[in-house]
Amino acid sequence: MKHPEFPLTDELIYLNHAAVAPWPTRTSEAVIQFAKQNSRYGSHFYLDWLKKEVELRKQLQQLLNAPSADDIALVKNTSEALSFVAYGLPWQSGDNIVSSNEEFPSNRLPWQSLSDQGVEFRQADLASADTPEDALFALVDDNTRLLTISSIQFASGLRMDLQRIGEFCQRRGILFCIDAIQSLGAVQFDVQAYKADFVMADGHKWMFGPEGLGVFFTTPKARDQLKLTQYGWHMMKDTHNYENQPWEIHPAARRFECGSPNMLGIHALSASLSLLLETGMAAVEARVIENAKYLMDAIAGHDQFILLSNRSSRLKSGIVTFKHRTQTNEAVYKQLQDNGVVCALRGGGIRFSPHFHNTREEMDRALKVASFEPVKPATRS
Repeated sequence: MKHPEFPLTDELIYLNHAAVAPWPTRTSEAVIQFAKQNSRYGSHFYLDWLKKEVELRKQLQQLLNAPSADDIALVKNTSEALSFVAYGLPWQSGDNIVSSNEEFPSNRLPWQSLSDQGVEFRQADLASADTPEDALFALVDDNTRLLTISSIQFASGLRMDLQRIGEFCQRRGILFCIDAIQSLGAVQFDVQAYKADFVMADGHKWMFGPEGLGVFFTTPKARDQLKLTQYGWHMMKDTHNYENQPWEIHPAARRFECGSPNMLGIHALSASLSLLLETGMAAVEARVIENAKYLMDAIAGHDQFILLSNRSSRLKSGIVTFKHRTQTNEAVYKQLQDNGVVCALRGGGIRFSPHFHNTREEMDRALKVASFEPVKPATRS
């Protein structure tokens, strides 16, 4: 039976939460109500909007297990936050950054662009050692300033042992940066346990939010190391004193928010996070992992499929990548899209990324489509 918050059309099976997720009903309603209020009253209720902004910071604090809401900045996207770090740190020629060879471009291009400052970007082959973490550690030396990694790799679904990496970085005096876009909203996350200095993620994937709004976590010590690259009224300490002269930089993470907030996005993302937090991230993670395991078991046992994701990995994620034994990836992807299965071409195969609301019936139908078996039309429930 469909989850009441996800009344997706019966013509679709949505297995693409690692790309762009559908909105819950409450999120659509929140946007509609915000738009109606704005149409009728303009900014008359702006103080209430500011309360919603405060609420969102607290929701994100809870999702990340951040020590304080002051550690939370609301940014446009993951790439912006990564660029804040890349162009905020005082690099010296000869410094190096350690990462992996499986990163999405957002967690690669900002670091590679520092090459003209004499900064080396090292990419570990995560399959080259006994564990992917060991592969990262092997590239670290006395000139390593920062280690940056995706918490879950976007193509393979490989989930990193963030606590182990964080403890290693702390021992070595290395800054630890996490691209958490494939974790937040899908699995439990704990910036304190991971000893993370920087964490960033967009809201439009597993968090069910809109595009154009994300989160940027920094510890007080780490953010004080970042030179600001954007300036405006919103990042001042005394934000609403418009005659503020001289002015001071905001002491909290809000220093990275130079201008007016995305109020429409704030209302939407807050509504989406309320669903995740009401459900409980432990329950959400359990169902996401259960759905991924169901898909991996079915794919591994199917004579037409080759499972590309690591079924035996100790840490599980919601991403499952596979390919067909005889059909090209492009042919399988077209077959899936033509039959209403929303997924992605990634990592040399087809990527399914089910969330907690997906049903086994939906996943069974999707696999039948991928195998080119006849599929009966969905029954409305």
